[in-house]
Amino acid sequence: MSATTSAHARSHRPTFAASLLTLALLVVAAGCGVGGSGGSANPNAPTFSFVIPDGSAERIEQGEQLEILSRELVADVGETIQIVNEDDDPHFLGPWFLGPGETLRQRFVTIGVFEGTCTVHPSGAFTVIVNDPEA
Repeated sequence: MSATTSAHARSHRPTFAASLLTLALLVVAAGCGVGGSGGSANPNAPTFSFVIPDGSAERIEQGEQLEILSRELVADVGETIQIVNEDDDPHFLGPWFLGPGETLRQRFVTIGVFEGTCTVHPSGAFTVIVNDPEA
């Protein structure tokens, strides 16, 4: 591949990533639900918070096994997760896609099991289990 072709291919990566992100957010909105204010004392504070550090994709590519988040997260309806991607590469995190420099903030409003590929966990997968706190 020539340098011109390679540069041209890279210039389309953000558009592809943006399309994937839009699709992922639609799936999450349908599956996990969005909206509403929580019942906690500070509805703006996430219950679960994770940061994907800069250089994570490169470290993984070199064979390092990072455990930025657990293989499985158990949450209750009303709780919130926040994931900040400080890496230069996009990452799949179970039901979500997170582009470089983006922050995901999701309040769980629907019970269920949401799973998918995880590019930052050694198992390659991430599952979110959302329970009813009243059950």
